[in-house]
Amino acid sequence: MKITNVIKTMKQINPEKILLLKIGNFYYVYGKDAYIVSYIFGYKIKNVDVNIPFTAFPKTAVNKVMAKLENNKTSYIIVDKSLNYEVLEEQNFKKQNKYTDLYKIAHEYILKKNRISNIYKYLMKNINEKNIKEKITKIEEIIL
Repeated sequence: MKITNVIKTMKQINPEKILLLKIGNFYYVYGKDAYIVSYIFGYKIKNVDVNIPFTAFPKTAVNKVMAKLENNKTSYIIVDKSLNYEVLEEQNFKKQNKYTDLYKIAHEYILKKNRISNIYKYLMKNINEKNIKEKITKIEEIIL
C-alpha cells in the first residue's frame, strides 16, 4: 500500500492528532500536521506527490518534539513503518487538545512566510532588471 494512502487512513482515524511516522532514522509529518510541526520548530516544508506537504526531523529530536507538543496540549501519535505501522506512543489531550487552534495559526503563518519567500525569490531573480530599483523603493516606502 502506498504510504500516502496509509497516512490518509490513519488521519481519518486520528484527525486531530499529529501523526509522527518513523521511517529509519527520521520522523515524517504530513498534511496539516506538517504545518503545525514546521511552525513550532521551523522545519522546512516540502511537497510529496501532487500537493501533500511534509516535513521531517531526525530521530534524535523526537523527545524535544514530543515535549513541545505536550507543552502546547497538542495530541499526537507515533507509528513505525518498519513495524507495520505499529503505534509506539500516543498522547491524547481529549477536550484540552489544541490541534485545531494551533493548525489555524500555523497555516496562516506558513502561507505568509511563503508569500514573503516568493517576493524575495522574485526580487533576486530580477535583480538586474532596469526597473528593479523602483520596485525595491516602493517596497521600502511601505515597510519603512
